[in-house]
Amino acid sequence: MIKKLCERAYHQFEQDQYQNLANISVSHLYNLRRSKTYQRQRCSLTKTRPKKVAMGISRKPCSNDQRGYIRIDSVHQGDQDKRKEIYHINAVDAVTQFLVILTIERISEAFILSTIQKTLEALTFETPRLHADNGGEYINDTIAALLDKLLIKATKSRPSHSNDNALVESKNGSMVRKLYDYEHIPQHRTSQFSPFNQTQVYRYVNFH
Repeated sequence: MIKKLCERAYHQFEQDQYQNLANISVSHLYNLRRSKTYQRQRCSLTKTRPKKVAMGISRKPCSNDQRGYIRIDSVHQGDQDKRKEIYHINAVDAVTQFLVILTIERISEAFILSTIQKTLEALTFETPRLHADNGGEYINDTIAALLDKLLIKATKSRPSHSNDNALVESKNGSMVRKLYDYEHIPQHRTSQFSPFNQTQVYRYVNFH
């Protein structure tokens, strides 16, 4: 599609700036889109916004060699040309490495609440503790009420300790980015990712 648009711009509309793009291969065109230069100019990744709420204990996560100690994080797919992106919610068990990836349209409290509920259901075992960074999507009264109801203790990463949530951060790269890369994916595509994540991806990452 991109290749055809470049060819049309050069040959039909005589836009000389598209001459080189019109003559290169499709595979090389996608390689250029993955370059750091292109990503810096076209995409912007939103950093985690810390929020001060009396929820959870700031501490280094420890599983005590027991399953059910979950690390969770959000993976942003990158804004482009002021268009918002989708978000992947990545949760991993510290001991069994059981992984759940869900895709949502926005990281507001309403979306995160239902996503955490689906994540806990997909884990198929008891979850005594949930650890997150200090992002406002997890550190809020709505999530605190849900976890209290389910008797799940919440912990959060300590300030200036970026490796507290290193396990799920590594899974963001080795699993989520490996599947979906860094390219912008618009919000209206969410419905296409949700069933895929809950079926094929769920079986693929938890085949062990």
